[in-house]
Amino acid sequence: MVADNANPIIHSAAGPSRHRSKRFDALDLSDDDEWDRRGRNLDGELFDEGGEEEIDGEEIYDLVRSISDPEHPLTLEQLAVVSAAQITVTNGERPHVLVEFTPTIPHCSMATLIGLSLRVRLLRALPERYKVDIKVKKGTHQSENAVNKQLNDKERVAAALENTHLVSVVQQCLSTADPRTKA
Repeated sequence: MVADNANPIIHSAAGPSRHRSKRFDALDLSDDDEWDRRGRNLDGELFDEGGEEEIDGEEIYDLVRSISDPEHPLTLEQLAVVSAAQITVTNGERPHVLVEFTPTIPHCSMATLIGLSLRVRLLRALPERYKVDIKVKKGTHQSENAVNKQLNDKERVAAALENTHLVSVVQQCLSTADPRTKA
């Protein structure tokens, strides 16, 4: 397979964030059933979601920054595909997370796969009360509208996740994602 961007610009990765929550410390990405149990603590007791601390953009960034790029042995953070500034979190009655990402080139053929990896990571990690939107940053991809439509259509995402080959590629991208970076 020939890479779309054979020589991407590599950025230095930041250290762990100052904001830490223990909510995701034990998250095991290799366990496909982990996200089904995400509403329980390590002792198997249900969390009182009303009493949990709110999630912020730094916490979301910590969850997605170490995902691998499908074409390169680098993280999305190292390629500046994701950044904390491109994440918006709204807590309250209708909690919402918006992650915008920037493909390394305007005609990146992996944009949909990157977005799917971001969505799967967040769906597995966040409480169900959060609505998650994944979008290509405006003006950074020649097919941004089509990619955004695919990434935010529940039926298309569900169909993509029924494809065993596609799921294995997403799992490979997520295999490098830290359950949580240790402080």
